[in-house]
Amino acid sequence: MTVDDAASGAEPPRPGSSGHQAGHPTPHHVVDHTAEPTDDPLAIRLEQLILGAERRYTPFQAARTAGVSMDLASRFWRAMGFADIGQAKALTEADVLALRRLSGLVEAGLLSEPMAIQVARSTGQTTARLAEWQIDSFLEGLTEPPEPGMTRTEVTYPLIELLLPELEEFLVYVWRRQLAAATGRVVQAADDDEMVDRRLAVGFADLVGFTRLTRRLEEEELGELVEAFETTSADLVAAHGGRLIKTLGDEVLYAADDAGTAAEIALRLIETMTHDETMPALRVGIAFGTVTTRMGDVFGTTVNLASRLTSIAPKDTVLVDGAFAEELIRTGDAPASETEAAEAAAQAEKEGEVPPAYRFGLQPMWQRPVRGLGVVEPWHLGRRTT
Repeated sequence: MTVDDAASGAEPPRPGSSGHQAGHPTPHHVVDHTAEPTDDPLAIRLEQLILGAERRYTPFQAARTAGVSMDLASRFWRAMGFADIGQAKALTEADVLALRRLSGLVEAGLLSEPMAIQVARSTGQTTARLAEWQIDSFLEGLTEPPEPGMTRTEVTYPLIELLLPELEEFLVYVWRRQLAAATGRVVQAADDDEMVDRRLAVGFADLVGFTRLTRRLEEEELGELVEAFETTSADLVAAHGGRLIKTLGDEVLYAADDAGTAAEIALRLIETMTHDETMPALRVGIAFGTVTTRMGDVFGTTVNLASRLTSIAPKDTVLVDGAFAEELIRTGDAPASETEAAEAAAQAEKEGEVPPAYRFGLQPMWQRPVRGLGVVEPWHLGRRTT
């Protein structure tokens, strides 16, 4: 929308309307006009403390001040997950600056407009989840009134005032570390195509009987179990060189650049959960192949196959596909044949040499049909002790 549109009385589009794709402005007749900013005095004080600025602009004024069309500003705001605020005066100088930066990257040719929208969306989704977690699990506990007669209101403001700069610095530090690691993986790709469609090992770990647990446990107990599972899984994946893609309550999805790393993570997960009496049994499925990566997630047949293998795996078992087994054999992490490995070990011992050392063992399973993927031959993955 242009300034001339505003002058003619036309209502500009509103930022952050849900239920519509980022590339399509929200039609005026379906806009929710009820999502207005709060006028609670404490909420406003906290907002000003966190944002570092006072409310000054309506969405249209912010877009005009930033030199950005209202249409593009609306798409940026939707992508970042901001709620519809109508034309209330609720935006700050920071909102104007953010619009200038994103549009400036597009104007300079550093990002295409769709890519800028994607940057806004990925950042908004990630930080929204982080903010919700910090409020639900962190600040909520810390802001319990320490003394009778004190209200949560009296505790919250000074606490956030103290924590805000520290949390901000820590967030930037972690982001830079993760960005450096991700950039390193990209520049080591064999060719340009591999930067987007890469060959990865993808693993799903799934708690067995979780649905029954949801009916038996209290909500608080269930939440503690899920948090323990996610925390343990995330720690093990990171410690052994994998990347946690996402958690789905009773399931985690992870990826690794090589099959050996993915196998080690899977077996460590099984071993760790087995020794925890509070945890249900676990099953893991891993596949190796081409994977498409988008916004930190992974997609494709390899991911689907890993998920299907998980669903047919017995409890406390790791099943892998043929491509994953071949990759372990190729890298020397597993023998092609246990019989040949035993013969080679016997021959080496006879000649006074060190026999080949393998970390993992593979056992072919019966072929079986897998929904949507045809017939597959799973392999049982285990740890070799000799």
